[in-house]
Amino acid sequence: MINSVRRRALLLGAGVLLSGFLTQPVRADLVDAIPRIKASVVGVGTYQRTRSPAFRFLGTGFAVGNGRLIATNEHVLPEKLATEQMEMLVVVLPGDEQVSHMRPASRVAVDRNADLALLRMDGEALPALPLAPEHSVREGQEIAFTGFPIGNVLGMTPVTHRGIVSAITPIGIPQANSRALNPALIRRLSGDVFRVYQLDATAYPGNSGSPLFDPESGAVVGVVNMVFVKSTKESVLSDPSGITYAIPVEHLRALLDSAK
Repeated sequence: MINSVRRRALLLGAGVLLSGFLTQPVRADLVDAIPRIKASVVGVGTYQRTRSPAFRFLGTGFAVGNGRLIATNEHVLPEKLATEQMEMLVVVLPGDEQVSHMRPASRVAVDRNADLALLRMDGEALPALPLAPEHSVREGQEIAFTGFPIGNVLGMTPVTHRGIVSAITPIGIPQANSRALNPALIRRLSGDVFRVYQLDATAYPGNSGSPLFDPESGAVVGVVNMVFVKSTKESVLSDPSGITYAIPVEHLRALLDSAK
């Protein structure tokens, strides 16, 4: 009698668990997510008709908000445009850097502390990538990012890399020797020392500004950063490491809110 009761209880419990599992929303895997991500990723650069090459690739960006806003790293953007030579800021849609695929763009908002920038591009909107909830990332979580590694050589073909969040770490740490300090690190240590994602995945020049996303849901959890973080995090190293970092998405969300 007791064994029969136990069996019924176990079967009932298993049924409840199975029912709960079946009612959970099905999340797309990386294979399904990549086409959606690629449709929203763009190259960021400058265009000058009299220059050779006319298009100069600078980094990666991706559509957010209304689909005409492009998120990228602030350091990707040129400090000054040669407007007298008709140089302009542009974004390039995936597939080709021909003139017909270029969209003029302008700066909308910048967060120098988090090295983020928003651009507004001309033309039709792209599919905007969804942003993940704040503070939803955990160490060991799988991630992926899509961008244009060495885009000035390999062209405007989006490439996806996959890995995990290996650590959530301060952007700058105190150095044992004052000679290891640089102006960027001093600013980080004297200001808002926020945390960044250290990734077990290799990014390359041109990946700066790539969306870091959850491979199952496709939601953006951060923005890949190849220069800004390393100048503070790894200031003591004479040669760059193979470690990749990303700025958490809450900083991008705050920049979007400020641009409204």
